[in-house]
Amino acid sequence: MRLRFTLAQLLVFMMLLSACTFYKDRPARAFSEATGGEGLERVFWKQVKAANWTEVERALASNYVGIVPGGSLDRDTTIAQYRQWQLKDYSLGDLKTELNGSTIVVTYTFTLNGAGGSQPLPSAPQHMMSVWQQQKAGWVVIAHSVSQP
Repeated sequence: MRLRFTLAQLLVFMMLLSACTFYKDRPARAFSEATGGEGLERVFWKQVKAANWTEVERALASNYVGIVPGGSLDRDTTIAQYRQWQLKDYSLGDLKTELNGSTIVVTYTFTLNGAGGSQPLPSAPQHMMSVWQQQKAGWVVIAHSVSQP
């Protein structure tokens, strides 16, 4: 009887252990599914690529500030710039996130493939930093910077 009980426990343990390998992590498809800075950033760029402007606008705070090599951008200018892009592909690398209360700072390297109007987007990797803040309606970007390596 004791042997059966031990074997049953072992069998249950092995089934639970193997279940962890059957189900892979599923990347967030929407902001509501993102569980951290990396997920928020990946969903944001997925929305830009898909030209889902309602979600992009929802993700940018009303007091958003962006810093790019050419100067600073407010929310409306940033949205107008993204709307001109035909983003074919992109990659994020070297992601680092820091949580501080209701704020997440995400730094990463970003590589673009596409065009902005009639001009190609820069294909060289760029250093990016986004500052996400949790508000009543969810996480929003309050600041973003882009620099050339």
